Amino acid sequence: MLQSLHVKNLALIEEIEVDFGQGLNILTGETGAGKSIILGSVNLALGGRYTKDILRKGAKYGFVELTFSLENKKQIRKLEELDIFPEDGMVVLNRRLMEGRSVSKINGETVSMAQLKEAAGILIDIHGQHEHQSLLYKKHQMEILDAFSREYIQEMLEKVREAFETYKRLKNEWKLANTEESERAKETDFLEFEIQEIESAGLKEGEDEVLEAEYRRMVNARKIVENIGEAYAYTGGSGGSDASESISRAIRCLSDAAQYDEEAQVLYGQLAEIDALLNDFNRDLADYSASMEFSEEEFYQTEERLNEINRLKTKYGNSVADILAYLEEKRERLCVLKDYDTYLESLKQRLSETERILARYCRELSSIRKEQGRILTESICNGLKDLNFMDVKFEIRFEELAEYTARGKDDVEFLISMNPGEPVKPLAEVASGGELSRIMLAIKAVMADRDEIETLIFDEIDVGISGRTAQKVSEKMALIGRTHQVICITHLAQIAAMADRHYAIEKTVDDGVTRTGIRELSEEESVGELARILGGAQITETVLNSAREMKKLAQNTK
Repeated sequence: MLQSLHVKNLALIEEIEVDFGQGLNILTGETGAGKSIILGSVNLALGGRYTKDILRKGAKYGFVELTFSLENKKQIRKLEELDIFPEDGMVVLNRRLMEGRSVSKINGETVSMAQLKEAAGILIDIHGQHEHQSLLYKKHQMEILDAFSREYIQEMLEKVREAFETYKRLKNEWKLANTEESERAKETDFLEFEIQEIESAGLKEGEDEVLEAEYRRMVNARKIVENIGEAYAYTGGSGGSDASESISRAIRCLSDAAQYDEEAQVLYGQLAEIDALLNDFNRDLADYSASMEFSEEEFYQTEERLNEINRLKTKYGNSVADILAYLEEKRERLCVLKDYDTYLESLKQRLSETERILARYCRELSSIRKEQGRILTESICNGLKDLNFMDVKFEIRFEELAEYTARGKDDVEFLISMNPGEPVKPLAEVASGGELSRIMLAIKAVMADRDEIETLIFDEIDVGISGRTAQKVSEKMALIGRTHQVICITHLAQIAAMADRHYAIEKTVDDGVTRTGIRELSEEESVGELARILGGAQITETVLNSAREMKKLAQNTK
């Protein structure tokens, strides 16, 4: 569950830290107090997009940190598959936001945005104010079904995707293959020209690198020879002032001394070794100098060969290896064109076999989806009845697409009837905003049970509802809170009364500086907040009594 939230320097928040508990955590506050900022901070920590104006005025950076405590073994296993290992049962996600960039970390290690979002999907599910509108789109309805069925369809979905990619590639190849004979003749002539041009060059892999090194050596040979000659003059020349001659004289001087003293004999031996090393060096230097000699013809041939290779590089690849790979590819294509009927027949058979396999995988995937769809339909119906849809009918309709896709051939649509005797119709034709919100709540509850996501966040799930329906929604939230941690931002007293923990989001102004804060309310303070929601600006004793009664009834209901 989400154990704590720490926010610094975001919008009106200077710095807050709040601990959440198990069950139903309710957040309430005046309009404009900053409720959306709190939820927005959580979204940012989980990889949400941000702009520089989210930073508090004058702050160089913003910071959000979420601390999760984990006991669910399935969650822990999924995180470990991402190489995320809880430390003492805790996982800490944080994100530092700076102008133009951000840094995200999990347990102190920097991670990519993709890794952060993948981990977030395991730990928490957030329902924003307008997310229920996505239910109107068939694409999202398919995503809900597939997310619900993930454990059962994942393997088959991967098979469909791989088969579809092969099918799409072969289909494109078949389309290109059925060209006019005159076009094939032109292509054949051009391929023969390219192949002949490359083959006549007689390229060898790595030849260009060797030639380039040789050419550089030749271009710089004159300077190299001059430097070698000067070095040789100092170490082994015949002018009488070189190092070799000087060492020879020193050896003659020490040879006499070595006859009379052991230490002088040691020094004589060391100098003799230096003389031998210098003689070896001078021979190597002379050989190297000789290797620098080349004729004008050799230089011309090297330059011409490099020019030829570079010309081929501009047409066929960045290296000799690339050119030879291009040559092999064109040889294979020419073989195809030379025996085109055989190629077409082979391609047709491969395309037909791939389509047969893809069709079988799509049927198997559809079968699994329909079975899981039946379970999802039943679960959603039960959930909707808990939310005051007394005579609801909910169905998932399957139709077959005309073309294959990477996700099969299923076209899924959610249908609903909310009145007796009315036929089921697409959600977009029937449901209002408040009804969509409740439908999404039912779906979220079902998905959370299936995916074992422990923490659910709802941002004003109560939009567009009131009265008995609001009471039903509050009871449903309390029911979900028995098995999950629920964090809910609400403006309805019925839902707030159900809180296991109640937090007030408040905006204050001190010395002309506006700040948003959050604090956990005591039992009596919670009653006062309920009274504010019920009574508005003027809170009478009657309103307070109503709030106390509502709180008591809610706790008895739970």
